[in-house]
Amino acid sequence: MHSVEQRNAQAEALHASIIDQVQQLADSGQWRKFLDFARSFHSYSLNNLLLILAQNPDATMVAGFRQWQAKGRQVRKGETSIKIFGYSTKKTTRTDAENSTEQEERTVHYFPVLSVFDISQTDPIEGVPTQENPVQALTGDHDHGVLDPLTAHLGGNGWSVTQETLAHANGYTDPDRRTVVLGRNLAPEQAAKTLIHEAAHIQLGHTDNLDEYRQHRGRMEVEAESVAYIVAGLCGFDTSAYSIGYITGWAHQDVDLIRETASRVLNATQAIADVITS
Repeated sequence: MHSVEQRNAQAEALHASIIDQVQQLADSGQWRKFLDFARSFHSYSLNNLLLILAQNPDATMVAGFRQWQAKGRQVRKGETSIKIFGYSTKKTTRTDAENSTEQEERTVHYFPVLSVFDISQTDPIEGVPTQENPVQALTGDHDHGVLDPLTAHLGGNGWSVTQETLAHANGYTDPDRRTVVLGRNLAPEQAAKTLIHEAAHIQLGHTDNLDEYRQHRGRMEVEAESVAYIVAGLCGFDTSAYSIGYITGWAHQDVDLIRETASRVLNATQAIADVITS
């Protein structure tokens, strides 16, 4: 069992490692290259987004068969395509009925059905450079003793923890219902990290004023994920495959923002770690 001083020193070292890893990710250009990669995808209409989610609720990036090949990825054999509507125009001419010598040009709008595939349905093409998302979900089948004590602690403070099917989030906190929602299909390790993240939002007071959260969302997400990374490290598991890219994105690669939040992050870390390890 580590002493309080040893645990505090370990927490400070883990926080310092966030700064180092974020700086390395930013300096390598990997984050910028990934953002450029992500921006190269089409912006789909609301109707098409609804179609995509209805057919594949877990879809994150979709493109056509040849578009994926151009991006260095190959759609796997046997994958079922997602159907959406395209948009195109074609100019045609027709003869004016009253004056057979005049031709009238008109534009015809049509919406062909297109087949697209999510990135999860593709594999990298060998020898072709590709950009991978620096935010990778955790897949471990052990929650490292996090879920039960942290759920009980939140319950004792008037918060419930539930699981729901979520399309584009691992979890969220609903202050009106005083409920923390975790994605139903998360691996135990990812569920543990997500619950720490949401508990950190509550501990840090981010849920007290939603207008303030919206105004300072970047800083608050950096704080909550920093707490999750450090607490997880104190509990014996490494979330850097997810946390470092997440923090980099919300901090806009600004390591000074991470330094500025250190005091609040370490105080919240201590409070949540006490709950889990006591």
